[in-house]
Amino acid sequence: MKILWPIIKKIFLVVFIIHVCWFLYFVFTNFSDAIEIKEFKQKLLIFIGIVALAAIIFFIWLRNRKGIKKIISLCWNIIFTGYIIFFFYFLLGFVFNPPITITQAASVLQGNGLARDYVSYDEMGPNIKLAVIASEDQKFPDHDGFDLKAIKLAMKYNKRHPGKTRGGSTISQQTAKNIFLFQGGGFIRKGPEVFFTFTIETGYTKRMILERYLNIAEMGRGVFGVQAAAKKYFNKDAKNLTRGEAAQIAACLPNPKKYTVKPLSGYVANRYDDIMRQMNNLEADPDVQAIIK
Repeated sequence: MKILWPIIKKIFLVVFIIHVCWFLYFVFTNFSDAIEIKEFKQKLLIFIGIVALAAIIFFIWLRNRKGIKKIISLCWNIIFTGYIIFFFYFLLGFVFNPPITITQAASVLQGNGLARDYVSYDEMGPNIKLAVIASEDQKFPDHDGFDLKAIKLAMKYNKRHPGKTRGGSTISQQTAKNIFLFQGGGFIRKGPEVFFTFTIETGYTKRMILERYLNIAEMGRGVFGVQAAAKKYFNKDAKNLTRGEAAQIAACLPNPKKYTVKPLSGYVANRYDDIMRQMNNLEADPDVQAIIK
């Protein structure tokens, strides 16, 4: 292992550099210049500038100071080892659903329990796939991980309504957040979320992203994934959900602890009709059909 580790580090250093450069190229060539998106790009530029300045200061003045060199080396090893772990976890996702997520672990620690039953894509059935796309991300088949129009609208809404929060996250962003990150956290979480979303959109197919999301998303207090939700709320397998039942489950996704399916909360009841209409509108789309079949 002592011989392999330096080789692994050299290989992953090349992978890391290529990965980060590709990500930065994606951000600065694909994200629009609308002021709301520009704010993220400005924060990213500031972060890059701080890292670059710290690196310059280190190499010019501080690299020969043993104490500082040891601290910098420790920080870099922690970050780099974290990246290697993330990359292996990302590769694992080609074959397996996440063994456990931070959100699932938090649910156990908070006393909400953990009810889940991972199933294959074919075992989910088309209704829940269509319902979730209709509810959460109608442009899912077409975007590259980010719906910039939805993000801009959400930001404008949140500025006008300080006491309320509207999300503009795509299914891809929510999948990246659920697999690799945690709930809440503001920009501290949003920055890595963009990076992880770019990564899974580059590596995974849309069907794979949706499968992971439908298996790990929270769909009730302590209930994770469509199979566990179908069993709890309707005592049936996910593949046997009717369109109406699938729409009810999809309606709870924005806040599954608050918007309950059983008993049926007012929000879920109100959203149900809208989701059913959107399902009817989207169903004939060939790109949607290619994903849900």
